[in-house]
Amino acid sequence: MEEHTKIRLEKIDKIKELGLECYPYAFDVRDELSLINKNYSDFNNEKFEEKKIEVKTAGRIIALRKMGKSAFLHIFDGEEKIQIYIRKDIVTEEEFTLFKLLDIADIIGVSGTLFKTKSDELTILVSELKFLTKSLHPLPEKWHGLQDKELRFRQRYLDLIVNEKSRKIVKIRSAIIQNIRMFFYEKNYFEVETPMMHQIPGGASAKPFITHHNSLNIDLYLRIAPELYLKRLLVGGMSRVFEINRNFRNEGISLMHNPEFTMLEFYELYRDFNYYINLTEELFTMLNDKILGTDKIEFQEKEISLKPPFKKASYMELISERSGVQVEDLWDEKKLLNFIKGKFNEDEIPPTFGKMLDLMFDHYVEKHLEEPTFVTYYPKAISPLSKVSRGDKRETERFELFIAGMEIANGFSELNDPVEQRKRFESQVKDKEKGDDEAQVVDNDFLKALEHGMAPAAGEGIGIDRLVMLYTGAENIKEVILFPSLRPKE
Repeated sequence: MEEHTKIRLEKIDKIKELGLECYPYAFDVRDELSLINKNYSDFNNEKFEEKKIEVKTAGRIIALRKMGKSAFLHIFDGEEKIQIYIRKDIVTEEEFTLFKLLDIADIIGVSGTLFKTKSDELTILVSELKFLTKSLHPLPEKWHGLQDKELRFRQRYLDLIVNEKSRKIVKIRSAIIQNIRMFFYEKNYFEVETPMMHQIPGGASAKPFITHHNSLNIDLYLRIAPELYLKRLLVGGMSRVFEINRNFRNEGISLMHNPEFTMLEFYELYRDFNYYINLTEELFTMLNDKILGTDKIEFQEKEISLKPPFKKASYMELISERSGVQVEDLWDEKKLLNFIKGKFNEDEIPPTFGKMLDLMFDHYVEKHLEEPTFVTYYPKAISPLSKVSRGDKRETERFELFIAGMEIANGFSELNDPVEQRKRFESQVKDKEKGDDEAQVVDNDFLKALEHGMAPAAGEGIGIDRLVMLYTGAENIKEVILFPSLRPKE
Protein backbone atom coordinates (compact mmCIF):
# COMPACT_ATOMS: atom_id res chain seq x y z
CA MET A 1 0.00 0.00 0.00
CA GLU A 2 1.30 3.47 -0.91
CA GLU A 3 2.22 5.77 1.98
CA HIS A 4 -0.27 8.48 1.02
CA THR A 5 -3.06 5.87 1.03
CA LYS A 6 -2.11 4.73 4.54
CA ILE A 7 -2.21 8.32 5.80
CA ARG A 8 -5.61 8.96 4.23
CA LEU A 9 -7.05 5.74 5.66
CA GLU A 10 -5.91 6.88 9.10
CA LYS A 11 -7.77 10.15 8.55
CA ILE A 12 -10.93 8.20 7.78
CA ASP A 13 -10.64 6.58 11.20
CA LYS A 14 -10.28 10.01 12.80
CA ILE A 15 -13.34 11.31 10.95
CA LYS A 16 -15.32 8.33 12.24
CA GLU A 17 -14.14 9.20 15.77
CA LEU A 18 -15.90 12.56 15.30
CA GLY A 19 -19.13 10.61 14.85
CA LEU A 20 -19.36 11.53 11.16
CA GLU A 21 -20.23 9.31 8.21
CA CYS A 22 -17.30 8.98 5.84
CA TYR A 23 -19.44 8.01 2.87
CA PRO A 24 -22.92 9.52 3.44
CA TYR A 25 -25.83 8.60 1.16
CA ALA A 26 -26.75 11.99 -0.27
CA PHE A 27 -26.28 15.74 -0.09
CA ASP A 28 -28.76 18.38 -1.19
CA VAL A 29 -26.89 20.45 -3.77
CA ARG A 30 -29.11 23.48 -4.09
CA ASP A 31 -26.76 25.62 -6.18
CA GLU A 32 -24.57 24.34 -9.01
CA LEU A 33 -21.23 26.10 -9.38
CA SER A 34 -21.93 27.08 -12.98
CA LEU A 35 -25.05 28.97 -11.89
CA ILE A 36 -23.31 30.59 -8.92
CA ASN A 37 -20.54 31.87 -11.19
CA LYS A 38 -22.98 32.96 -13.88
CA ASN A 39 -25.41 34.76 -11.59
CA TYR A 40 -23.04 36.46 -9.16
CA SER A 41 -19.69 37.08 -10.86
CA ASP A 42 -20.61 40.72 -11.53
CA PHE A 43 -21.67 41.48 -7.96
CA ASN A 44 -19.46 43.62 -5.70
CA ASN A 45 -19.18 43.32 -1.91
CA GLU A 46 -21.59 46.18 -1.35
CA LYS A 47 -24.27 44.24 -3.19
CA PHE A 48 -23.35 41.01 -1.40
CA GLU A 49 -23.72 42.83 1.96
CA GLU A 50 -27.11 44.06 0.91
CA LYS A 51 -28.44 40.75 -0.51
CA LYS A 52 -26.82 38.28 1.94
CA ILE A 53 -26.80 35.58 -0.75
CA GLU A 54 -26.64 32.08 0.74
CA VAL A 55 -25.62 29.07 -1.33
CA LYS A 56 -25.37 25.34 -0.75
CA THR A 57 -23.12 23.34 -3.06
CA ALA A 58 -20.55 20.56 -3.27
CA GLY A 59 -17.40 19.59 -5.11
CA ARG A 60 -13.97 18.00 -5.09
CA ILE A 61 -11.11 19.88 -3.42
CA ILE A 62 -8.56 20.78 -6.08
CA ALA A 63 -6.51 23.35 -4.14
CA LEU A 64 -5.94 23.92 -0.41
CA ARG A 65 -4.09 26.77 1.29
CA LYS A 66 -4.07 26.66 5.09
CA MET A 67 -3.35 29.75 7.21
CA GLY A 68 -3.64 28.66 10.84
CA LYS A 69 -7.17 29.54 11.90
CA SER A 70 -8.46 29.93 8.34
CA ALA A 71 -7.97 28.48 4.87
CA PHE A 72 -8.81 29.03 1.23
CA LEU A 73 -9.85 26.05 -0.89
CA HIS A 74 -11.04 25.56 -4.43
CA ILE A 75 -13.73 22.98 -5.13
CA PHE A 76 -14.64 21.60 -8.54
CA ASP A 77 -17.96 19.98 -9.49
CA GLY A 78 -17.03 18.51 -12.87
CA GLU A 79 -18.04 21.67 -14.70
CA GLU A 80 -16.60 24.67 -12.88
CA LYS A 81 -14.65 25.59 -9.77
CA ILE A 82 -15.13 28.16 -7.02
CA GLN A 83 -13.10 29.37 -4.07
CA ILE A 84 -14.32 28.74 -0.53
CA TYR A 85 -13.08 30.34 2.70
CA ILE A 86 -13.17 28.54 6.05
CA ARG A 87 -12.67 30.43 9.35
CA LYS A 88 -12.40 28.80 12.76
CA ASP A 89 -14.59 31.46 14.40
CA ILE A 90 -17.49 30.82 12.00
CA VAL A 91 -17.74 27.03 11.70
CA THR A 92 -18.21 24.71 14.69
CA GLU A 93 -15.25 23.22 16.52
CA GLU A 94 -16.14 19.79 15.09
CA GLU A 95 -16.26 21.21 11.55
CA PHE A 96 -12.88 22.89 11.96
CA THR A 97 -11.42 19.63 13.25
CA LEU A 98 -12.93 17.94 10.19
CA PHE A 99 -11.39 20.58 7.96
CA LYS A 100 -7.93 19.75 9.29
CA LEU A 101 -8.45 16.14 8.17
CA LEU A 102 -9.25 17.13 4.58
CA ASP A 103 -6.94 16.42 1.65
CA ILE A 104 -6.82 17.54 -1.95
CA ALA A 105 -9.20 15.32 -4.01
CA ASP A 106 -11.67 14.84 -1.11
CA ILE A 107 -15.30 15.73 -1.83
CA ILE A 108 -17.15 18.08 0.51
CA GLY A 109 -20.44 19.89 0.78
CA VAL A 110 -20.62 23.50 2.00
CA SER A 111 -23.20 26.11 2.90
CA GLY A 112 -22.35 29.77 3.23
CA THR A 113 -22.62 33.32 1.95
CA LEU A 114 -20.99 34.85 -1.09
CA PHE A 115 -18.42 37.63 -1.06
CA LYS A 116 -15.40 38.76 -3.05
CA THR A 117 -11.78 38.77 -1.89
CA LYS A 118 -9.35 41.68 -2.29
CA SER A 119 -8.30 40.11 -5.60
CA ASP A 120 -11.97 40.25 -6.70
CA GLU A 121 -12.45 36.47 -6.67
CA LEU A 122 -15.95 35.16 -6.02
CA THR A 123 -15.81 33.14 -2.79
CA ILE A 124 -18.09 31.23 -0.43
CA LEU A 125 -17.65 32.07 3.26
CA VAL A 126 -18.42 28.67 4.79
CA SER A 127 -20.96 28.50 7.60
CA GLU A 128 -21.46 24.73 7.43
CA LEU A 129 -19.09 21.99 6.27
CA LYS A 130 -20.13 18.42 5.39
CA PHE A 131 -17.79 15.56 4.61
CA LEU A 132 -18.91 13.52 1.58
CA THR A 133 -16.05 11.34 0.30
CA LYS A 134 -12.40 10.66 1.12
CA SER A 135 -10.10 10.15 -1.84
CA LEU A 136 -7.38 7.62 -1.06
CA HIS A 137 -5.12 9.11 -3.74
CA PRO A 138 -3.97 12.67 -4.52
CA LEU A 139 -4.72 14.31 -7.84
CA PRO A 140 -2.07 13.70 -10.51
CA GLU A 141 0.74 16.24 -10.81
CA LYS A 142 -0.84 18.54 -8.25
CA TRP A 143 -3.63 19.56 -10.63
CA HIS A 144 -1.28 20.87 -13.32
CA GLY A 145 -2.57 18.37 -15.81
CA LEU A 146 -2.30 14.71 -16.63
CA GLN A 147 0.29 14.52 -19.39
CA ASP A 148 0.80 10.75 -19.79
CA LYS A 149 -1.59 9.84 -22.64
CA GLU A 150 -1.61 6.16 -21.77
CA LEU A 151 -2.58 6.97 -18.18
CA ARG A 152 -5.21 9.44 -19.36
CA PHE A 153 -6.93 6.81 -21.48
CA ARG A 154 -6.67 4.09 -18.83
CA GLN A 155 -7.85 6.32 -15.99
CA ARG A 156 -10.29 8.56 -17.82
CA TYR A 157 -11.85 9.64 -14.53
CA LEU A 158 -8.58 11.40 -13.62
CA ASP A 159 -8.35 12.87 -17.11
CA LEU A 160 -11.83 14.38 -16.75
CA ILE A 161 -10.98 15.85 -13.35
CA VAL A 162 -7.78 17.59 -14.42
CA ASN A 163 -8.07 18.26 -18.16
CA GLU A 164 -10.56 20.86 -19.32
CA LYS A 165 -9.93 19.92 -22.96
CA SER A 166 -11.11 16.35 -22.32
CA ARG A 167 -14.30 17.60 -20.64
CA LYS A 168 -14.90 19.91 -23.60
CA ILE A 169 -14.60 17.00 -26.04
CA VAL A 170 -17.23 15.06 -24.06
CA LYS A 171 -19.60 18.03 -24.19
CA ILE A 172 -19.09 18.58 -27.92
CA ARG A 173 -19.61 14.88 -28.63
CA SER A 174 -22.87 14.94 -26.69
CA ALA A 175 -24.00 18.09 -28.54
CA ILE A 176 -23.16 16.55 -31.93
CA ILE A 177 -25.23 13.42 -31.21
CA GLN A 178 -28.11 15.47 -29.79
CA ASN A 179 -28.21 17.75 -32.84
CA ILE A 180 -27.97 14.83 -35.26
CA ARG A 181 -30.97 13.24 -33.57
CA MET A 182 -32.97 16.47 -33.84
CA PHE A 183 -31.97 16.84 -37.51
CA PHE A 184 -33.46 13.45 -38.38
CA TYR A 185 -36.48 13.80 -36.08
CA GLU A 186 -37.37 17.03 -37.87
CA LYS A 187 -37.20 15.18 -41.19
CA ASN A 188 -39.64 12.54 -39.91
CA TYR A 189 -37.13 9.73 -39.55
CA PHE A 190 -37.81 6.94 -37.05
CA GLU A 191 -34.99 6.14 -34.66
CA VAL A 192 -34.69 2.36 -34.36
CA GLU A 193 -32.52 -0.28 -32.71
CA THR A 194 -31.23 -3.40 -34.43
CA PRO A 195 -29.39 -6.46 -33.08
CA MET A 196 -25.79 -6.21 -31.93
CA MET A 197 -25.23 -9.97 -32.18
CA HIS A 198 -25.61 -11.42 -35.67
CA GLN A 199 -25.69 -14.99 -36.91
CA ILE A 200 -24.06 -13.78 -40.13
CA PRO A 201 -21.69 -10.78 -40.16
CA GLY A 202 -22.87 -8.45 -42.91
CA GLY A 203 -23.39 -4.88 -44.05
CA ALA A 204 -19.70 -4.05 -44.44
CA SER A 205 -16.38 -5.51 -45.51
CA ALA A 206 -14.69 -6.14 -42.18
CA LYS A 207 -13.37 -8.91 -39.94
CA PRO A 208 -15.82 -9.62 -37.09
CA PHE A 209 -15.45 -10.59 -33.46
CA ILE A 210 -16.85 -14.06 -32.74
CA THR A 211 -18.64 -15.20 -29.59
CA HIS A 212 -20.73 -18.23 -28.64
CA HIS A 213 -24.28 -18.49 -27.34
CA ASN A 214 -24.38 -21.41 -24.89
CA SER A 215 -28.14 -21.94 -24.75
CA LEU A 216 -28.62 -21.90 -28.55
CA ASN A 217 -25.22 -23.57 -29.05
CA ILE A 218 -24.37 -21.31 -31.99
CA ASP A 219 -21.57 -18.93 -32.83
CA LEU A 220 -22.57 -15.28 -33.08
CA TYR A 221 -20.76 -12.23 -34.43
CA LEU A 222 -20.64 -8.80 -32.90
CA ARG A 223 -22.20 -6.33 -35.30
CA ILE A 224 -19.87 -4.90 -37.95
CA ALA A 225 -22.72 -2.79 -39.37
CA PRO A 226 -26.50 -2.55 -38.93
CA GLU A 227 -27.17 -2.07 -42.65
CA LEU A 228 -28.83 -5.36 -43.56
CA TYR A 229 -31.26 -5.11 -40.63
CA LEU A 230 -32.12 -1.50 -41.38
CA LYS A 231 -32.89 -2.45 -44.99
CA ARG A 232 -35.20 -5.16 -43.71
CA LEU A 233 -37.17 -2.29 -42.15
CA LEU A 234 -37.35 -0.61 -45.55
CA VAL A 235 -38.84 -3.82 -46.95
CA GLY A 236 -41.37 -3.60 -44.12
CA GLY A 237 -42.47 -0.16 -45.33
CA MET A 238 -40.66 2.06 -42.83
CA SER A 239 -39.75 4.81 -45.26
CA ARG A 240 -37.20 6.73 -43.16
CA VAL A 241 -35.07 5.13 -40.44
CA PHE A 242 -31.86 5.95 -38.60
CA GLU A 243 -29.79 4.33 -35.88
CA ILE A 244 -26.89 5.62 -33.79
CA ASN A 245 -25.16 2.35 -33.15
CA ARG A 246 -22.08 0.65 -31.75
CA ASN A 247 -20.10 -1.46 -34.21
CA PHE A 248 -17.22 -3.87 -33.63
CA ARG A 249 -14.49 -4.76 -36.11
CA ASN A 250 -11.62 -7.08 -35.33
CA GLU A 251 -9.02 -4.92 -37.04
CA GLY A 252 -5.93 -2.92 -36.21
CA ILE A 253 -5.79 -0.01 -33.78
CA SER A 254 -4.47 3.32 -35.07
CA LEU A 255 -4.96 7.07 -34.71
CA MET A 256 -8.13 6.66 -36.81
CA HIS A 257 -9.34 3.19 -35.77
CA ASN A 258 -10.74 1.66 -32.60
CA PRO A 259 -12.22 -1.88 -32.58
CA GLU A 260 -15.42 -0.54 -31.00
CA PHE A 261 -16.85 2.61 -32.55
CA THR A 262 -20.05 4.60 -33.03
CA MET A 263 -21.83 5.02 -36.35
CA LEU A 264 -24.87 6.90 -37.55
CA GLU A 265 -26.71 5.01 -40.30
CA PHE A 266 -29.80 6.34 -42.07
CA TYR A 267 -31.98 5.13 -44.95
CA GLU A 268 -34.82 6.57 -46.97
CA LEU A 269 -37.07 5.02 -49.59
CA TYR A 270 -37.41 6.49 -53.08
CA ARG A 271 -34.09 8.37 -52.87
CA ASP A 272 -30.70 7.86 -54.55
CA PHE A 273 -27.10 8.71 -53.68
CA ASN A 274 -27.36 12.19 -55.23
CA TYR A 275 -30.08 13.10 -52.75
CA TYR A 276 -27.95 11.86 -49.86
CA ILE A 277 -24.95 13.89 -51.02
CA ASN A 278 -27.14 16.98 -50.69
CA LEU A 279 -28.57 15.80 -47.36
CA THR A 280 -25.05 15.26 -46.01
CA GLU A 281 -24.09 18.82 -46.91
CA GLU A 282 -27.25 20.02 -45.18
CA LEU A 283 -26.31 18.03 -42.07
CA PHE A 284 -22.85 19.62 -42.00
CA THR A 285 -24.33 23.09 -42.44
CA MET A 286 -26.49 22.48 -39.36
CA LEU A 287 -23.59 21.10 -37.29
CA ASN A 288 -21.33 24.00 -38.30
CA ASP A 289 -23.94 26.42 -37.01
CA LYS A 290 -24.87 24.56 -33.82
CA ILE A 291 -21.44 23.28 -32.75
CA LEU A 292 -18.95 25.80 -34.13
CA GLY A 293 -20.83 28.95 -35.04
CA THR A 294 -18.59 29.02 -38.12
CA ASP A 295 -17.82 26.81 -41.11
CA LYS A 296 -14.06 26.63 -40.53
CA ILE A 297 -12.07 24.22 -38.37
CA GLU A 298 -8.45 23.95 -37.29
CA PHE A 299 -7.19 20.41 -37.75
CA GLN A 300 -3.54 19.40 -37.41
CA GLU A 301 -2.51 23.05 -37.71
CA LYS A 302 -4.43 23.52 -40.97
CA GLU A 303 -7.57 25.55 -41.52
CA ILE A 304 -10.27 23.60 -43.36
CA SER A 305 -13.54 25.01 -44.64
CA LEU A 306 -16.61 22.87 -43.97
CA LYS A 307 -18.84 25.12 -46.03
CA PRO A 308 -20.83 23.22 -48.69
CA PRO A 309 -20.93 22.50 -51.56
CA PHE A 310 -18.10 20.02 -51.21
CA LYS A 311 -15.81 18.95 -54.02
CA LYS A 312 -16.75 15.81 -56.02
CA ALA A 313 -14.33 13.50 -57.82
CA SER A 314 -14.56 9.92 -59.11
CA TYR A 315 -12.68 7.10 -57.41
CA MET A 316 -10.81 5.77 -60.44
CA GLU A 317 -9.89 9.20 -61.77
CA LEU A 318 -8.40 10.20 -58.42
CA ILE A 319 -6.23 7.07 -58.34
CA SER A 320 -5.16 7.73 -61.92
CA GLU A 321 -4.23 11.36 -61.18
CA ARG A 322 -2.13 10.46 -58.16
CA SER A 323 -0.51 7.24 -59.38
CA GLY A 324 -0.01 8.06 -63.05
CA VAL A 325 -1.76 4.84 -64.13
CA GLN A 326 -4.32 5.35 -66.90
CA VAL A 327 -7.93 4.73 -65.85
CA GLU A 328 -8.44 1.89 -68.33
CA ASP A 329 -5.25 0.21 -67.10
CA LEU A 330 -6.65 0.36 -63.56
CA TRP A 331 -9.63 -1.64 -64.76
CA ASP A 332 -7.28 -4.30 -66.17
CA GLU A 333 -6.46 -6.65 -63.28
CA LYS A 334 -3.24 -7.98 -64.85
CA LYS A 335 -1.86 -4.53 -65.65
CA LEU A 336 -2.82 -3.29 -62.19
CA LEU A 337 -1.11 -6.27 -60.54
CA ASN A 338 2.07 -5.68 -62.56
CA PHE A 339 2.10 -2.04 -61.49
CA ILE A 340 1.65 -2.97 -57.82
CA LYS A 341 4.40 -5.58 -58.00
CA GLY A 342 6.77 -2.87 -59.20
CA LYS A 343 5.86 -0.46 -56.39
CA PHE A 344 5.15 -2.56 -53.30
CA ASN A 345 6.80 -5.34 -51.33
CA GLU A 346 5.66 -8.88 -52.03
CA ASP A 347 3.93 -9.23 -48.63
CA GLU A 348 1.85 -6.13 -49.42
CA ILE A 349 0.36 -7.48 -52.66
CA PRO A 350 -3.39 -8.01 -52.12
CA PRO A 351 -5.12 -11.29 -53.02
CA THR A 352 -8.03 -9.82 -55.03
CA PHE A 353 -8.73 -7.13 -57.61
CA GLY A 354 -10.88 -5.20 -55.14
CA LYS A 355 -8.13 -5.20 -52.52
CA MET A 356 -5.65 -4.00 -55.17
CA LEU A 357 -7.86 -0.99 -55.83
CA ASP A 358 -8.16 -0.38 -52.08
CA LEU A 359 -4.37 -0.41 -51.78
CA MET A 360 -3.97 2.06 -54.63
CA PHE A 361 -6.54 4.44 -53.15
CA ASP A 362 -5.17 4.19 -49.61
CA HIS A 363 -1.58 4.73 -50.75
CA TYR A 364 -1.98 7.40 -53.41
CA VAL A 365 -5.20 9.29 -52.67
CA GLU A 366 -6.70 9.20 -49.18
CA LYS A 367 -4.11 11.23 -47.24
CA HIS A 368 -4.32 14.05 -49.82
CA LEU A 369 -8.08 14.60 -49.41
CA GLU A 370 -7.88 17.41 -46.87
CA GLU A 371 -10.69 19.65 -48.12
CA PRO A 372 -14.14 18.00 -47.92
CA THR A 373 -14.43 15.75 -50.97
CA PHE A 374 -17.13 13.33 -52.09
CA VAL A 375 -15.31 10.47 -53.79
CA THR A 376 -17.90 8.99 -56.14
CA TYR A 377 -18.56 6.00 -58.39
CA TYR A 378 -16.69 3.28 -56.55
CA PRO A 379 -15.98 0.08 -58.54
CA LYS A 380 -18.55 -2.71 -58.27
CA ALA A 381 -15.78 -5.07 -57.06
CA ILE A 382 -15.56 -3.21 -53.73
CA SER A 383 -19.21 -2.16 -53.42
CA PRO A 384 -21.30 -5.33 -53.05
CA LEU A 385 -24.38 -3.55 -51.68
CA SER A 386 -24.57 -0.62 -54.15
CA LYS A 387 -26.52 -0.20 -57.37
CA VAL A 388 -24.47 -0.05 -60.55
CA SER A 389 -23.87 3.36 -62.07
CA ARG A 390 -26.23 4.56 -64.77
CA GLY A 391 -23.13 5.67 -66.71
CA ASP A 392 -20.65 2.78 -66.38
CA LYS A 393 -21.71 -0.72 -65.32
CA ARG A 394 -18.27 -1.37 -63.81
CA GLU A 395 -18.97 1.35 -61.25
CA THR A 396 -21.63 1.87 -58.60
CA GLU A 397 -23.62 4.83 -57.35
CA ARG A 398 -21.60 5.08 -54.19
CA PHE A 399 -19.79 7.94 -52.50
CA GLU A 400 -17.48 8.37 -49.54
CA LEU A 401 -16.89 11.74 -47.93
CA PHE A 402 -13.29 12.47 -46.94
CA ILE A 403 -12.16 15.39 -44.78
CA ALA A 404 -8.66 15.94 -43.40
CA GLY A 405 -7.54 12.65 -44.94
CA MET A 406 -10.22 10.70 -43.04
CA GLU A 407 -13.21 8.80 -44.36
CA ILE A 408 -16.21 10.38 -42.64
CA ALA A 409 -19.22 9.03 -44.53
CA ASN A 410 -20.15 6.23 -46.90
CA GLY A 411 -23.41 6.23 -48.86
CA PHE A 412 -25.01 4.80 -51.96
CA SER A 413 -28.07 4.01 -53.98
CA GLU A 414 -29.08 0.74 -52.37
CA LEU A 415 -29.01 -2.44 -54.44
CA ASN A 416 -32.57 -3.82 -54.26
CA ASP A 417 -32.43 -6.52 -56.97
CA PRO A 418 -32.29 -9.82 -55.01
CA VAL A 419 -30.88 -11.81 -57.96
CA GLU A 420 -28.05 -9.33 -58.49
CA GLN A 421 -27.44 -9.10 -54.75
CA ARG A 422 -26.99 -12.87 -54.53
CA LYS A 423 -24.44 -12.74 -57.36
CA ARG A 424 -22.53 -10.00 -55.52
CA PHE A 425 -22.50 -12.03 -52.29
CA GLU A 426 -21.27 -15.11 -54.18
CA SER A 427 -18.50 -13.02 -55.74
CA GLN A 428 -17.51 -11.92 -52.24
CA VAL A 429 -17.34 -15.58 -51.15
CA LYS A 430 -14.85 -16.23 -53.98
CA ASP A 431 -12.77 -13.27 -52.76
CA LYS A 432 -12.78 -14.75 -49.25
CA GLU A 433 -11.51 -18.06 -50.68
CA LYS A 434 -8.67 -16.13 -52.34
CA GLY A 435 -7.60 -14.74 -48.98
CA ASP A 436 -9.73 -11.63 -48.38
CA ASP A 437 -10.81 -12.19 -44.76
CA GLU A 438 -12.92 -9.01 -44.84
CA ALA A 439 -15.11 -10.15 -47.73
CA GLN A 440 -18.83 -10.55 -47.06
CA VAL A 441 -20.80 -13.80 -46.97
CA VAL A 442 -24.12 -14.88 -48.40
CA ASP A 443 -26.96 -13.79 -46.10
CA ASN A 444 -29.94 -15.85 -47.24
CA ASP A 445 -32.31 -14.35 -44.70
CA PHE A 446 -31.56 -10.85 -45.99
CA LEU A 447 -31.93 -12.04 -49.59
CA LYS A 448 -35.33 -13.49 -48.72
CA ALA A 449 -36.37 -10.08 -47.38
CA LEU A 450 -35.23 -8.45 -50.64
CA GLU A 451 -37.24 -11.03 -52.61
CA HIS A 452 -40.37 -9.61 -50.99
CA GLY A 453 -39.55 -6.30 -52.66
CA MET A 454 -37.66 -3.25 -51.43
CA ALA A 455 -38.46 0.05 -53.11
CA PRO A 456 -35.62 2.21 -54.48
CA ALA A 457 -33.69 3.65 -51.55
CA ALA A 458 -30.55 5.45 -50.45
CA GLY A 459 -28.50 4.69 -47.37
CA GLU A 460 -25.53 6.22 -45.60
CA GLY A 461 -23.24 5.72 -42.62
CA ILE A 462 -21.30 8.46 -40.83
CA GLY A 463 -18.57 7.77 -38.31
CA ILE A 464 -19.46 9.67 -35.14
CA ASP A 465 -16.00 9.32 -33.59
CA ARG A 466 -14.24 10.84 -36.60
CA LEU A 467 -16.89 13.54 -36.81
CA VAL A 468 -16.09 14.47 -33.21
CA MET A 469 -12.38 14.46 -34.07
CA LEU A 470 -13.06 17.03 -36.78
CA TYR A 471 -15.13 19.33 -34.61
CA THR A 472 -12.75 19.17 -31.64
CA GLY A 473 -9.42 19.07 -33.46
CA ALA A 474 -8.50 15.76 -31.79
CA GLU A 475 -5.77 13.96 -33.74
CA ASN A 476 -6.23 10.58 -32.04
CA ILE A 477 -9.54 8.69 -32.01
CA LYS A 478 -8.83 7.66 -28.40
CA GLU A 479 -9.28 11.30 -27.39
CA VAL A 480 -12.96 11.25 -28.40
CA ILE A 481 -13.87 7.80 -27.02
CA LEU A 482 -14.29 7.82 -23.26
CA PHE A 483 -12.94 4.30 -22.79
CA PRO A 484 -10.89 3.28 -25.85
CA SER A 485 -9.54 -0.23 -26.40
CA LEU A 486 -6.09 -0.66 -24.83
CA ARG A 487 -3.66 -3.51 -24.36
CA PRO A 488 -3.93 -4.82 -20.77
CA LYS A 489 -1.21 -3.66 -18.39
CA GLU A 490 1.18 -6.42 -17.38
